[in-house]
Amino acid sequence: MPLILNTPRVLPVLVCAAACLVAGCKSAPPAQPPPQAMPVKVAPVSLSPVPNSDTYVATIKSRRSSTMQPQVDGNLVKIFVKSGDAVKAGQVLMRIDPLKQMASVQSQQGTQAQKKALYDYNKIEVDRQRKLFEAGVVSRDTYDQANQAYENSKADFESNQALTDTQKQQLAYYDIRAPFNGVVGDIPVHLGDYVSPTTLLTTVDENADLEAYIYIPTERAGSIRNGLPVEILDTAGNVLVKTKVDFISPQVDNGLQSVLAKASVPRTADILRNQQLVKARITWSTAPAPTVPVLAVSLVGGQTFVYVATPKGDGYVAHQVPVTVGETVGNTYPVLGGLKTGEKVITSGLQFLQEGAPVKPLG
Repeated sequence: MPLILNTPRVLPVLVCAAACLVAGCKSAPPAQPPPQAMPVKVAPVSLSPVPNSDTYVATIKSRRSSTMQPQVDGNLVKIFVKSGDAVKAGQVLMRIDPLKQMASVQSQQGTQAQKKALYDYNKIEVDRQRKLFEAGVVSRDTYDQANQAYENSKADFESNQALTDTQKQQLAYYDIRAPFNGVVGDIPVHLGDYVSPTTLLTTVDENADLEAYIYIPTERAGSIRNGLPVEILDTAGNVLVKTKVDFISPQVDNGLQSVLAKASVPRTADILRNQQLVKARITWSTAPAPTVPVLAVSLVGGQTFVYVATPKGDGYVAHQVPVTVGETVGNTYPVLGGLKTGEKVITSGLQFLQEGAPVKPLG
């Protein structure tokens, strides 16, 4: 009987124990330590000389570039060179059939020999008639006639001699010669082709004396002056040659509405060729401006950003700041907006950073 009376008192204790287990009666978890600051390299936003420049498309042209066209007509009988050959001044490139002209020269030389014989005879005759006239053997009229015949034959011979020399010089035009040292361009003609003074035979270019032709918009006309620095760039933006403006056209190109400026290319620039299209960057002025390292700038969705190490509490956190930058100057970007001088931009570990992450500046 005592067991029956005590059973109801045990059940409430078991029920309370089960309820405590269901309700999760346990001790509080330990506190988590704060995230560890990531070591990063930083660089201050500093003032550096930044050029104010514009980039234009320019054409490289040679001061010594010749289009070879014949001065006589005829059929090509010899082509002594091929495209790309290096030639010397005076070297024969092609030959036009000279047989017709050689026949003309020989005919002219025969005529000249006849006139020379007549001239020599009249020279002797006038001397003889002079002596006879002085001796009183012949009249003055006979002597004057002999003298007149001599003068006529002399003039006729000299005229024919000049004509013969002209024909000989004309014969030299049948050989097409290089006007200077250079490289042969394309040869669009072939052996046997009939050519005339309007026929393009080939070109000869010398890459030693090159100039960059830069067409600058008229709105910049007031800023152009001789001596402005010019950088010749390749398609990737790498500097090939540094030079200066040394010629400014006094006229505006009506078609382009631009002003032509030229810059000489040094002879050491062997990588440039005649008629090559390049980019020319003209520096108008240089002034101090805030700059940041290229490594600090990242592009996200078409917008440039930098991470700034911002003080917070006893340490620093990464703060993402949108910025506006100009064209690179060496290994830096000029900052046009978004940063102030002295702020510390983060230059390492950008791919692991996020807004508000604790950082430990190392530089």
